[in-house]
Amino acid sequence: MVDGVLLLDKPVGPSSQRVLGHVKHLLGAKKAGHAGTLDPMASGLLPILFGEATKYAAQGLDADKTYLAEICLGARTRTGDREGDVIEQALVPALDRAQVESVLVKFLGQSLQVPPMYSAIKRDGRALYDYARSGEEVVREPRSIRIHALELTRFHLPVLEVRVVCSKGTYIRTLAEDIGAALGCPAHLQSLRRTGVGPLQAPEIVPLESIEQADSQGRLRFLKPVDWLIRDWPEVVIDAAATERFFHGQTIFCSGHSPLSQCRVRDESGEFLGTGRIDAAGLLHPSRVRSLHS
Repeated sequence: MVDGVLLLDKPVGPSSQRVLGHVKHLLGAKKAGHAGTLDPMASGLLPILFGEATKYAAQGLDADKTYLAEICLGARTRTGDREGDVIEQALVPALDRAQVESVLVKFLGQSLQVPPMYSAIKRDGRALYDYARSGEEVVREPRSIRIHALELTRFHLPVLEVRVVCSKGTYIRTLAEDIGAALGCPAHLQSLRRTGVGPLQAPEIVPLESIEQADSQGRLRFLKPVDWLIRDWPEVVIDAAATERFFHGQTIFCSGHSPLSQCRVRDESGEFLGTGRIDAAGLLHPSRVRSLHS
């Protein structure tokens, strides 16, 4: 069994699912998943989870995301990004940096965003992009999103580069179009790179080429521990007798611990056992227990 987390630098071009399948094959893993899809035109951090680590995929899927996005002003496309046909063009206003920054501030905080037609959201069992490809437009319900940070990192008209920290489910293509509209012209997403998923940041990521060029043992050395996505959770250490009870899903009394809604559990040797919670009576309740094969 292959267990652990690979912080992969997804290249532009292939889909997240295709990259997942390729890397799963390279590592000879039986079970794998990823913690947050990237469009084919996007690059950057794609956490790939193997074996026991897949139990914690939600921590990546639900986490805030950080992106570097290039927005091209002056043209709107059918897909909202550079891969779609241009459907509207206009002159770019004579903007200065201060004007752009004053508009970006207005997008901070919580708002409602209408998902794009070219998305995988299902409507009556069909993905929205299926409707879009057949020329159909359907009504989409606005979704609540939150923009935590929106910083202008490069200003070179007609292209703006922005750093975005946002909640899950935020479509950066739609954000690019909305920013353009607020600046008085059509716009589309020219490039997108994800640099963070929750606490996971770009300096730790591994290029796909490095995985492909390594031997079988070298590939395994790129893996982070199973609990990497939850490494900021409080840690509880239990003895051998308690470990046996934990593996059987039984509650354990943990003296000296305050109540915890979620915690990582380790044995005295430092081995990760799973997750749990501690109630007001000091009882540790197992939540997710690591399989004995690992």
